[in-house]
Order: sequence, then C-alpha cells, then structure tokens
Amino acid sequence: MLNILLMGAPGGAQGGSGGMVQLLFFGGMILVMWLFMIRPQTKKAKAQKDFISNLREGDKVVTIAGIHGKINKFFPENNTVKIEVSAGTYLTIERSAISMEYTSAQQKAAEAPAK
Repeated sequence: MLNILLMGAPGGAQGGSGGMVQLLFFGGMILVMWLFMIRPQTKKAKAQKDFISNLREGDKVVTIAGIHGKINKFFPENNTVKIEVSAGTYLTIERSAISMEYTSAQQKAAEAPAK
C-alpha cells in the first residue's frame, strides 16, 4: 500500500500535470526576477538619462569620481561637459560621469537651512 502511494497512481496518470507545475513555477520565477531586479534597474537608468539630459549651465554637480564643480559649457558633438572645479580651473568630462545620487544629495544639503 505504501509503495503505491509513493509511486503515484498506476498507469502514470500523474505524468502530464507535473510538467505544467514546473512550467508555472519557472514562469513565476521569471516574473519575480523581472519585478525585483530588471524593472528597478531600467527605471533607475531612465531616471539617470533624464537627469543628464536636463542639466543646464551653472548647475552644481558631483562626478562619479567625487569631483565637485559647476557646469560651464556643453559639447554636444562629443557628449562632454566642461566643469569649473575652482576659480579658473576647468575639467572636460563625459556627461555620463555625472552622478545623479551625489549631485542630488549635494543640492539638498545646500538647500537645507544652516543651524
């Protein structure tokens, strides 16, 4: 009796539904990966792209290397930006090297009232 319960129904009647359960499980795993990994990355990449495209001359920025400066001039032909890091000192960097997180944090800190 125990042997029959462990092996399933006689004649292999359960064989077709096992594949369907595995397919649903695999589909669920893909859905979870998309919801928790792929979708947030694409949203963050889109936000970074929008941030870079909305930069203007005079904006204070921080690069991904941690360099603070103010945008002086854009060069759209090669997608670079000239930033002023101190009076009379300029660096030319890629637009993609400007960090959205660090720049936003710096701007929020500058807007906060001094205590």
